[in-house]
Amino acid sequence: MFMAVWIANSSKALVSNGNRFVDLWSWSQIRSMTSSKRVQDRSRLKRVQALEIATEKWKVAYKVLFLIETLKQEPEMIIPVRNLEQYRRQINLPKPHKIADFIRKSPKLFELYKDQRGILWCGMTKQAEDLMEEEETLIEQNADKAAEYVTRFLMMSVNKRLPVDKIAHFRRDFGLPIDFRAKWVNDYPELFKLVKCEDEREYLELVSWNPAWAITELEKKLMGVTESTATHTPGLLSLPFPLKFPSNYKKMYRYGGKIDHFQKRSYLSPYADARELKAGSLEFDKRAVAVMHELLNFTMEKRLVTDHLTHFRRELVMPQKLMRLLLKHVGIFYVSERGKRFSVFLTEAYEGPELIDKCPLVLWKEKVLSLAGYRGKRKRIKTFDDTSEMEDNGLALAEYDSEQDMEDTDCSEEAALDANTTEIETRDLVSG
Repeated sequence: MFMAVWIANSSKALVSNGNRFVDLWSWSQIRSMTSSKRVQDRSRLKRVQALEIATEKWKVAYKVLFLIETLKQEPEMIIPVRNLEQYRRQINLPKPHKIADFIRKSPKLFELYKDQRGILWCGMTKQAEDLMEEEETLIEQNADKAAEYVTRFLMMSVNKRLPVDKIAHFRRDFGLPIDFRAKWVNDYPELFKLVKCEDEREYLELVSWNPAWAITELEKKLMGVTESTATHTPGLLSLPFPLKFPSNYKKMYRYGGKIDHFQKRSYLSPYADARELKAGSLEFDKRAVAVMHELLNFTMEKRLVTDHLTHFRRELVMPQKLMRLLLKHVGIFYVSERGKRFSVFLTEAYEGPELIDKCPLVLWKEKVLSLAGYRGKRKRIKTFDDTSEMEDNGLALAEYDSEQDMEDTDCSEEAALDANTTEIETRDLVSG
């Protein structure tokens, strides 16, 4: 009897203590969750409105370019609108928004018509087709420069080779053609070559080291070093990074000494061997900043999706917590958390929302963007009664004029172009 009472009392005590433990644990979790510093929380006070506008602009451009590239891969460059439903994720258009409504936003680039069965089709206007031809010409003219940047990218890597499917993420950023994996990579055998490793994965491997290209963009800018005068081997650098802080950044008085100390600290060139650097050391972190600074300089928009950067942490010897490093050096980089995928900007390359130096491909992209979006009345789509009428008249432009701007249909998030690129390149490889 005594034993039974003792066990009952002990059980009550355990339950009571257990509940207290659960309550304490739950409270500690809530406290830690509410006090944790997410990227959004840490960067909210450092937001730069001008660069947020630039982020929005480029994301809208990517949506339109994705749709154009999809149409370009079709045999007749037309596609049933219902078939575009599979690309909702790529153009980031959630339901209940309609694909047709998104297309109507840009009647100068896309045209809609119904066939005799009432099926809605989408095609490109003559103006959009001319823009595609113009882009092909510009990419061809930019091919040698793109090859240089890809080579320098390989030179910065530890093993002097990078997975091709990872480089595909940077296709538009570097100005590479859509079929670069099937054809373009074989056009420069003196620079790099395709190899297959034990994991059956395709890699792009450096063929020969070019000392004239082992010069950082910062050296060229601050020291006037050129390819013709470069004779040194990559080693320690002590060049300060250009800084551009947000106008409302009030912590310069507090961190001015640390920033000055960071700027004066020597660091290893992105092209030097970094395998001996200790992860987490000051030298390791500053070299990582130099690598990201160099890589952003290679891009046309001086901007990259942070997800794409993190794919190369091992190959480029960069820290695991890369986002923390980017946010820490707010004067060198700016992180925009708008949308599902964060973007990092090179702040020195922008004046307000505009790039200071625009390459021809950026100017072309702005031309495309100027034709996207339309305001006006909505008109009826023309329907062709028979095939002969379609052949005689061609595609009829569905003169759709939306009552809202493109941003009104939740078009604020970046298109995942790399998914479409992989599909298109696979299709090219199979057909070839």
